[in-house]
Amino acid sequence: MTVNSQDFDFIRQFVMQRSAIMLEPEKGYLVEARLMPLVRQEGLSSITELVSRLKTSGPPDLQQKVVEAMTTNETSFFRDVTCFEALRATILPELMERRKATKTIEIWSAACSTGQEPYSIAMVIREHFSGFKDWKIKIVATDISKHVLCRAIQGRYSQLEVNRGLPAALLVKYFTKNGTEWQIHEEVRRMVEFREMNLVGSHWNITSADIIFIRNVLIYFDIPTKKAILQKIRSVLRPDGFLFLGGSETTMNLDENFERVSQDRSCCYRLKKR
Repeated sequence: MTVNSQDFDFIRQFVMQRSAIMLEPEKGYLVEARLMPLVRQEGLSSITELVSRLKTSGPPDLQQKVVEAMTTNETSFFRDVTCFEALRATILPELMERRKATKTIEIWSAACSTGQEPYSIAMVIREHFSGFKDWKIKIVATDISKHVLCRAIQGRYSQLEVNRGLPAALLVKYFTKNGTEWQIHEEVRRMVEFREMNLVGSHWNITSADIIFIRNVLIYFDIPTKKAILQKIRSVLRPDGFLFLGGSETTMNLDENFERVSQDRSCCYRLKKR
């Protein structure tokens, strides 16, 4: 089965309006691969029938399912490990020195997918900062997809998922085998608060953060949307806080209020001092 041009154009616009995710003209194969399982799940005969339902407004949950199906949820534990090394070696020690009066640090993992990134952050803290229990370290993780957030909250991962980036020592220390899956321990799960949030929505349920991870997300948006998101980030990130983007992402030519900070083999961004 192939997706006809009219259906593809409708899906492109539909997803763009609700998530700002851009589907390139040659991505018809991706629409087919992502939506055919949903077509079968809903008892429909084709993507054309799915589009017909969406055109008549369709059930709100169906609209949400289509957006979620077209959202890329690629993630892994300790993805781009240099970021976590910078977090351990310089960024958290620096912020903890500055926040020693309040002993409070807020970390936001945006577009967290199934939770590997925020749980990786939590494990870094548990492994390398023995006094963390005397601190109020808040890790908030957000995503547009209810489905992936449900999985993240459960903290259950397949053998393939724990094989991707997770050191064996941490698997043994922080996970328990549960059938064919591995479940992260409750004390790690309790460190992360998961929330549903659309980065291009009018309301952000994050008010402030010392560290923001929003990695491999901006690449899916057009330039005006990237600029709008970075502008919102400026209103959330504390003046001496740190922003992590994906390896192929940058604030350059998008927002002059950020400056690049080299951290050993990694880099991050912070607000320029005025």
